[in-house]
Order: sequence, then C-alpha cells, then structure tokens
Amino acid sequence: MVTIDLDYEGGLHCAAKHGPSGSTLTTDAPVDNNGRGEAFSPTDLVATALGACMMTVMGIVAERKEIDMKGAKVTVRKHMSADTPRRISKLELDLTLPVAADHPERPMLEAAAKGCPVHHSLHPEIEVVMNWTWAG
Repeated sequence: MVTIDLDYEGGLHCAAKHGPSGSTLTTDAPVDNNGRGEAFSPTDLVATALGACMMTVMGIVAERKEIDMKGAKVTVRKHMSADTPRRISKLELDLTLPVAADHPERPMLEAAAKGCPVHHSLHPEIEVVMNWTWAG
C-alpha cells in the first residue's frame, strides 16, 4: 500500500506528497474549469499516469527481453466530455518506439502497454486510442 498526502492550498491548488519517496507535486484546476492552469489538473494526472504506466510496463518487458527502449516517447491527448458530468471521454496516445516494426517481440510490447494497471483501472466508457510508430 502506498500513502499519498494532499493539502488543499486554496485557489484550487493542491499539494501532494508521495509517502515512500517524499516527492511532491502540485495540481491546479484547468482554465476551462475555474482554475488558472498553473499545474497539472487532476484529470491531466490520469492521462499522464496512463502514458507513464504503459511506458513503464513496456520497459519492464523490454528489459527482460534485452530490448533497448531508450528514447521511446508517448504523447497523450486528453479529451473532456461536453456533457455532464464532466469527465475524461477519450485518451489518445501516440507511442513512438525505437524498435523495428518487424521485431519479433512487437506483439508482446503492445500487449504490455494494453495490459498496464492504469489502463485496466480506467472506466470502460473512456475511449483509449493507441497510435503506434515503430523505428525503421
């Protein structure tokens, strides 16, 4: 179990502290929802978590298979619903990997990304689109 302590600082800002490491981050409400957009919004963190989780799990698989993933990149585009309740409606990910498209472990890397814990934790109504770009 991991503990994360959060303090509301006012002005729609929160400060979070990661118990095990002591690392901190701040959040702000987005401009389109009464905030100043000065930091990640809570829903931005969900989008960030998905991209980071996919890359981390692919990295774990790649290390086991001795595949060099250094330089891999992901861009996540978060779409919010136009109706209520306000929610994430779609997450689009552009995954760029320094691995050849015909690499024999490509299916395993893709399965690792799709099987990451954050992806499995998202509500099924959130559309997740993965656009893959492979080296070579």
